[in-house]
Amino acid sequence: MTRSLAFIRNVTAVLLLGLLVSACGYNNIPTYEEQAKAKWAEVQNNYQRRADLIPNLVATVQGYAKQEKDVLTAVVEARAKATQVKIDVSQLTDPDKLKQFQDAQNQLSGALGRLLAVSENYPDLKSNQNFLALQSQLEGTENRIAVARRDYIEAVRVYNTELRTLPGSLWAATFFRANKPMAEFAASETSQTPPQVKF
Repeated sequence: MTRSLAFIRNVTAVLLLGLLVSACGYNNIPTYEEQAKAKWAEVQNNYQRRADLIPNLVATVQGYAKQEKDVLTAVVEARAKATQVKIDVSQLTDPDKLKQFQDAQNQLSGALGRLLAVSENYPDLKSNQNFLALQSQLEGTENRIAVARRDYIEAVRVYNTELRTLPGSLWAATFFRANKPMAEFAASETSQTPPQVKF
């Protein structure tokens, strides 16, 4: 009888300890880390979608604006550089790697902006259905990138806050010592300058 009573007490103690651990935030750090990693995957997915659209856009523009070789070359080179700079989830704690990735993507954004501005000089191109469809897809992708980046920034904020506040900081100092704060996107210098409008 005392053995079964002791067994029941032990099982009850283990269950209570399990409930206590699950309720006190032990699982928050890994959960938030995985959410941030998932959001990063979505950011990369949208940047890849943009990179995949560019060859079709360049080919379409090339047919109408052969003399704009410099702009087309800049777009192709910026795309090549942006697709070479990769950052995996293990590097999300390195702000320099994230900045390198962000700089490459910003260069591509600038080159695409110049390409779309050049297209304004070619009425036939502006009315081409393929160009209009590609331009619409590119605009949609840019919006998706903005949303994915916003979601990633929020997921990183939640994760980093958990590492720095109680009770998460206690768990981070004991069981999750290898977990480091993740780097966040920073606004590019060009985004701080309002665009110039010329009439």
